[in-house]
Parts: sequence; C-alpha cells; structure tokens
Amino acid sequence: MAVAFDEMNGLGEDLRPAYQELSRWLNETPPDALEYRRQEAELLFRRIGITFAVYGDSEAQERLIPFDVIPRIISANEWTLLEKGLKQRVLALNMFLKDIYHGRDILRANIIPEDLIFQNPVFRPEMNGQDVPHDIYVHIAGIDIIRTDPDNFIVLEDNARTPSGVSYMLENREIMMRLFPDLFARHRVAPVERYPDELLSALRSVAPHSASAEPTVALMTPGVYNSAYYEHSFLADKLGIELVEGRDLIVKNDEVFMRTTEGLKRVDVIYRRVDDDFLDPLTFRPDSALGVPGLMSAYAAGNITLANAVGTGIADDKALYAYFPRIIQYYLGEEPILPNLETYILAEDEDRHYTLDHLDKMVVKAVGESGGYGVLIGPQATRAELEQFRLLILADPRNYISQPTLMLSRAPCLTDGQFDSRHVDLRPYILYGAKITIVPGGLTRVALRKGSLGVNSSRGVCSQDTWVIDESLRNRYLVTRS
Repeated sequence: MAVAFDEMNGLGEDLRPAYQELSRWLNETPPDALEYRRQEAELLFRRIGITFAVYGDSEAQERLIPFDVIPRIISANEWTLLEKGLKQRVLALNMFLKDIYHGRDILRANIIPEDLIFQNPVFRPEMNGQDVPHDIYVHIAGIDIIRTDPDNFIVLEDNARTPSGVSYMLENREIMMRLFPDLFARHRVAPVERYPDELLSALRSVAPHSASAEPTVALMTPGVYNSAYYEHSFLADKLGIELVEGRDLIVKNDEVFMRTTEGLKRVDVIYRRVDDDFLDPLTFRPDSALGVPGLMSAYAAGNITLANAVGTGIADDKALYAYFPRIIQYYLGEEPILPNLETYILAEDEDRHYTLDHLDKMVVKAVGESGGYGVLIGPQATRAELEQFRLLILADPRNYISQPTLMLSRAPCLTDGQFDSRHVDLRPYILYGAKITIVPGGLTRVALRKGSLGVNSSRGVCSQDTWVIDESLRNRYLVTRS
C-alpha cells in the first residue's frame, strides 16, 4: 500500500523546513496542556454558536466541526504555486460559463460533449444569451485541493455555486491567536483577516452600471433553519451589510428593494446563499417561499448582480471536471498549473466496465452531489456498499464518475490527547471582482478516523487553522491592528 506524504516529515526524511519551529514548540509543550487548550477552544466555539447540520443525518442535529489546535503549515513557495494555479482555474471557469450561455464555441470545437451541458439538471436555459454584470459569473469560489507528494497539489473539486466554510477559516485564526500567542510570535504568518474587506470590495466592484456610487450589498439567506445560517449571519456582520430573506425583498420596475424601517431601499448586489431553484418562484420552482418574485426579471434587465451568477452549478459538475484541463487549454492556451485527478466518465462503456471491474479500488462520486454525499471510497467500503453502488451505476451511469484512490497527505494533529497524523485537504477561497484575490490560507479539513480518506463534513472531520508563513507574504498582506 502506498505511503502517504506527511506535511511535517515528508516521506520519512528529515523534518520539512516549514514545520521546524512548530516541531520545536510541540516538543516543549505537553500534550495534556494542548488538550486543555483544545477544550477551551471548543468552549469558545460553542459560545460563539458556530455549528453546521448534516443533511440526511437521521438525527439532523446541528453540531460543531471539531477544532484541532495544531496548525497546518504551507510555505511561501508552495502558496505562490497554489495562488497562480487557482487564479488560472477561476479565470477559465468564468470564460467557460460565459461561453456556455452565449456562443458555445467550445461545443462547436468538440472539446466537451454537448450532452454534458444540455442534459445536465443544473444547466439553466433561462441564462441563454443573458449578460451578467462585468461578465463575471463566479465571484466566490472554493476549490478543494489535495496533495500526494512534495511537488504535487491536485484539484479535487470545484465549488462554484455557494462554497461554504469560510467562517471556520476566520474563526479558527481568531481562536488560535487568542490561545497560542507564543506560537504566533515564533512564526511570520500571513493574516486572513482581510477576507471580509476583500469580499465586500469584490462585491461592490461588480455592481450594475445603474448602481449608485456606493452600491448597496445584501446577503440573502434561506433562513435560520439552513445548515449554514451561522455563516450567513457571521459574514453579513463582518461585511457590515444587511442579512435578508426573500420576504425582505421586493421587485418594482425591474429593480430590487429591501424593506427597511425607513422605507424601501434599492439593493444593487445580492450575495445569495439560496440555490437557483428557489430564487424566483416566477421563473423556477413556483412553490418556493424562499425567493423573490420577479428577481430574474430585474437580473435580465441588468439592475442587480447575483453572486454567484445563476447557472454556475454546471461548472461544479463532476463529469465536466474530467474535461477541465482541456477547458483551460482551450480558453487560455495554457497547460493547467494545478492538475486534475484522473477521472473516468461512467456514461462511457470502457470507463464504466473498468470501474465496475475495480470498484473496490476506486472512489465513485455522484456528479450532482457535494459535501461528501453520494460518494463511495472503494478500499474502505463494505461488500454491501460496493454492491449497492454497482447497482446505482448500472441504473444511471451518467450520474457517476470514478477516480483512482489516492493517498491524501497527512498532517500532525491532536487526537485523544496524543499527537498523531490524519489525512487532510485544503479549500482556499478565491474572490473575483475588479481583480482576482485570494487571502493566504483557507480551510484545512482533517479526517477524524485514522486511515480515513473522507475529508468532507458529512463524513466526520475536524478543521485546522492554515498558516502561510513567510516574511514577504506577511508584509504583503499585513493589516495594521489598532
């Protein structure tokens, strides 16, 4: 069995340079002292109220994502590579979305099959020919990254609809700074605190041309029963904007207004955390009580910016993911800086037969699911689970893709009061407004079970603060604190 790359110790050689100071600190700090701080961090999270719910969970209880007090460290050189690759990918994502809803040159060039677009349930024909403000579709992206060796970061998944988890990135940093000031003093950690300011700036920069000089931005939530409601309220507070539900908004003369105690106020940009289907009952689901009647008319008139744009879900499709290196080459004339994982399209006979013959060695994913749902990890599946997925694939092969099982890198963590390591991934957050911006870091998710390769919240994870360390980066991103 392959040996996983260790973020701290590489493949068994000497301690990696980025982790040397952390290693010294860990050797000086008793595990029971760290466990006490971990419990203190959990208490702080509970007081804050930051929780999530797992859809499909039989108990459907909101709970904390456990927090690991050992940071995941990325060097400046590694981050520079990631930053270049993420910017390239988001630029190509937006060019692809504009093309798919307009000229469709990529389809005429036979770069991707037409059925992946037109037979996709998240393709929105309502967006055909519709321009969006500033030609930007994906304003906020969360692109999941894994690592297999010292030189290879790989894109695991694109999240171009409503990527979540950024509240954990920000809260993790605040908790770490509060509990471990001595550890921060030993490192030059690039700050993430600018994210709310960068997000607000990006959203204002993509306001419609009809907006005032100071565009009004609002965050639209499905409401308090949504699994990510804490994050919605957290971000609205950090950005200093109104948190609204559909019932708080009204459309008049193809303009969107929110109800306030002083009367109606025009809204120019909506950071929406409501799925396409529920945005406007006059256009999409007529039974939606979450949306705003007439919102799509205002959108078509160019009087409102929706972030992210309607129809971006097509870019999340896991079958389309297999073609993304070709998409980058087609639009940018470049090779991908961050490669894809090898992917098998199960609608194709050869790929399907290979996958079914090697099911116990493959990871199988439902193309329309996210958050770890609809996933089979073959090497860790039971015989019953393998047989269940075999039947699902045969019944609807278009709905599935498969990938070889890779050994995700491991990072040091604190488990049951002892030092250990677990498999990790990384979700950086990319903002696209007047420019593409990425705060240095992201959300590192850590598999709770030893040996588990599942790093989605639905499979049981904890999170770590992600440190990008370098003096030049610190100076570049530093925010002066009062």
